[in-house]
Amino acid sequence: MTTTITPLGPGRFSRIIRQLGIDTQYVLLGFPLGLITVVLCLTGFALGVGLIVTVVGFPILLATILQARGFATLERARTGPVLRSQLPHPYYKKAAPGAGFWRRTLVPLSDSQSWLDLLHGIFRFIPSTIAFSFVLVWWVGALAGLTTVLWDWSIPRPPDNQDLPELIGLGSGAEVRILLNTALGVVFALTLVPVVRAAALFEAWAARGMLSGVAELREQVAEAERGRDRARAQTTAAVSAEASALRRLERDIHDGPQQRLVRLAMDLGRADLQFDNDPAAARATVAEALAQTRETLQELRALSRGIAPPILVDRGLRAALTALAARSAIPVDLELTETGRLAANVETTAYFVVAEALTNVAKHSHASECKVTLQRSAYGMLVTVEDDGVGGASLAKGHGLTGLADRVRASGGELTVTSPHDAGTKLVAILPV
Repeated sequence: MTTTITPLGPGRFSRIIRQLGIDTQYVLLGFPLGLITVVLCLTGFALGVGLIVTVVGFPILLATILQARGFATLERARTGPVLRSQLPHPYYKKAAPGAGFWRRTLVPLSDSQSWLDLLHGIFRFIPSTIAFSFVLVWWVGALAGLTTVLWDWSIPRPPDNQDLPELIGLGSGAEVRILLNTALGVVFALTLVPVVRAAALFEAWAARGMLSGVAELREQVAEAERGRDRARAQTTAAVSAEASALRRLERDIHDGPQQRLVRLAMDLGRADLQFDNDPAAARATVAEALAQTRETLQELRALSRGIAPPILVDRGLRAALTALAARSAIPVDLELTETGRLAANVETTAYFVVAEALTNVAKHSHASECKVTLQRSAYGMLVTVEDDGVGGASLAKGHGLTGLADRVRASGGELTVTSPHDAGTKLVAILPV
């Protein structure tokens, strides 16, 4: 087994040094800020609670809470560069406009995040002191150890003092002392970056837990609820699209092939009766029945293309759209980028978007030409159908595009229609891939 060691390039080295500076100033400034915060917050809280039985206690507590909010806002801004992500600003309760003095006073006191800010202001000196101690010791150890040779001579010592190294024959005491201090300085310098980083993260995580933990939890809950709502909307859209497709298929079968099959059965029955008395009429009836059979087969093929076009399954979306455009009553300009084979539901949804759009263009738009564009983007598969017709298309209920919008939503996509009157229609479907 071979181990590859990645060289420390100048860019990475500069990032490490920059982060070391950010972490160091965060911890070194955090210690005095922590002392100031704990004194002000603890004093204000003690006075407010002690005077709560009087009218003076509530304003003192309010001032202390607002002061803790200010320190918390400053701490969130300081903590962001250390964690390399901006901490979310929490939601604070606010009094209604025009509220009285006592209402404005009591609303901040009933806000849970405000009390967490105050709690952080009182107890933040504990992680700040621990982090400050480690950072200060490591910086002093590294700087003092590496510069021992520059200042060791300035330390006064008794002239008759003989160091232990000289007594045991290890050389002069100054040389051994400088060597040991320099070695310690090297150890501190080599471990400076991880120790300072760990101390800064310890203090930053403590601040994040109290200052933004609730806000982040609320955001996660809100995102989960939005995801649940999206899933419900997709499920509803899928059920609606399936129901619409089944109703349309039932209507098409009833109005087309079923009626032709009924007539075919009647024609064959009449031909059966005519064979004995009027063979010529029977042959004419059979010929008419054969024509009915061909037309019925054509309608069934058209319906099968609406259910699952064989060319889409066998040759992919580009070939299916090309065949669809060739059958369109309106000239279609295709602009299809190479996308490769996609998931079956994506290809099927994209095909039906174009098929339904071209059907609507032929029936309602009075357009002279149409353009279909298929391309990949950062958002997914982009299907665009444009025409130069009269416009007026809509996704509102009661319009023909409602079922198509449900089908697109069921696949996790989004359908938009821009159709001003007398300015053509542009239909855009974004499908996840």
